[in-house]
Amino acid sequence: MEIKARVEHISTTETDAIALGLFDGLTPPLTGGVGELDAALDHEIGALLDAGEFRGKTNETLVLYTHGRIKARRVILVGLGKEEKATLDRVRQAAATAAIKARDLGLASLTFALSSLPDFASPAKLAEAISEGAVLGLYRFGELKTERGEERADPAQLVIIATDAAALNEVETGLQAGRVIAESTALARDLVNRPSNVATPSHIARVAEEVADATGLACRVLDKATMEALGMHLLLSVNQGGNEPARMVVLEHNADREDLPTVALVGKGITFDTGGISLKPGQGMEAMKGDMGGAAAVIGTLRAVALLDLPLHVVGLTPLTENMPDSLATKPGDVVTSLKGLTVEIINTDAEGRLILADALTYAGEFAPDAIFDIATLTGSRIIALGDHAAAVLGDDALIEHLRHAGEATMERVWPLPLFEEYGEQLKSDVADLQNIGGRPAGTITAGFFLSRFVPDEVPWVHIDIAGLGLTDKARPYAPKGGTGFGVRLFVEALRTWGAANA
Repeated sequence: MEIKARVEHISTTETDAIALGLFDGLTPPLTGGVGELDAALDHEIGALLDAGEFRGKTNETLVLYTHGRIKARRVILVGLGKEEKATLDRVRQAAATAAIKARDLGLASLTFALSSLPDFASPAKLAEAISEGAVLGLYRFGELKTERGEERADPAQLVIIATDAAALNEVETGLQAGRVIAESTALARDLVNRPSNVATPSHIARVAEEVADATGLACRVLDKATMEALGMHLLLSVNQGGNEPARMVVLEHNADREDLPTVALVGKGITFDTGGISLKPGQGMEAMKGDMGGAAAVIGTLRAVALLDLPLHVVGLTPLTENMPDSLATKPGDVVTSLKGLTVEIINTDAEGRLILADALTYAGEFAPDAIFDIATLTGSRIIALGDHAAAVLGDDALIEHLRHAGEATMERVWPLPLFEEYGEQLKSDVADLQNIGGRPAGTITAGFFLSRFVPDEVPWVHIDIAGLGLTDKARPYAPKGGTGFGVRLFVEALRTWGAANA
């Protein structure tokens, strides 16, 4: 889809449809850009509002045909909800809703006018939200279908009409940023949506290499022999039961810049999780293809960071392996030595994500990071605690607060849980330094506490548990069923504000 901005009067714009966002409770006489368009359409918009045929409820739509009164052939009215609750996310949702409606109608072009939107944010931020929302809303995963039925094509062109020439550059910058973020999220969605016989560790590593080639990232892929030599025995213990060899992808943005702050992102990459010897129930196991959602988010984030050229040294680490049961698989009761040197008693082989993250977190210390974030589909306990609306975060208070602000801006929200020392009592082992699970109570917290033991000394760290959020069966305005790419937009926002504060 071509995405561009131009300066033009809304009534003289030639397009298949103009998307017009309206607040709930808006009544005539209409003012500003909406008022101008209403007057050109013989006050038909105002009449629809008066009659209650369109209320402006969030994501409500109504298609109005212009019959030659303006150059645009249609106006798609989209509800923005209550004005006092106006946010950029409402704009994202409205843009996604309008784009999907345009596709359903078989339209080739869709236009948004900034003059019709409230000025609670800068033109760049509004343009970014429109671009991001539209691209995310139009996302579909169909690469494995041989028959697409009567599926409509996406609009070929998305245009934003800037208010004046002075704002044009700002709008174009916002448009391109929104597109980069959305397409990087779509990459993460693709990786999660691909079945595990396609998205193997080696496949994901190749995708990371392709991303690096296309964006200028530095990329290294550690193979099984290299990890064995380094001492990543926790990671490799998970890999023992499968035929697919483990990989560790290392992506770097600004790899040669020693003058910039360094942030390390670590993403769990279990490409399929059977539970190992501690076998999961069969029902719903197909969703375990998405247990690499953290790794997908890290790869998508590094793509966006590179294309946005953020003023940071960002390192992305993705340990990748299947967790399979065979005669060579790690058994409950086995003791394994980690890269850090700590010994771990494996009580349950289905608590494998924390094992591969533990070695990756230790390895992150090689880059002398100023902060480390890990992201993982880690514990079912997170779903019980927070449901569908927030990831759990544990670790450094200042980093958590920074992530919370980023989460509110992107609506990839996070919520803190404690890491009291007392939770460590649940991880005591009779035969090793610690065991890999702490029982049912506080499962998300004890998993985070386990990871904390492998973080390099004196490095601020946050663990983000996205279990249940990386793969969904509930469609939302800009997140259809399937992989969500959760974490890409959260990380990009957090890193942008971090980079701006440290520039």
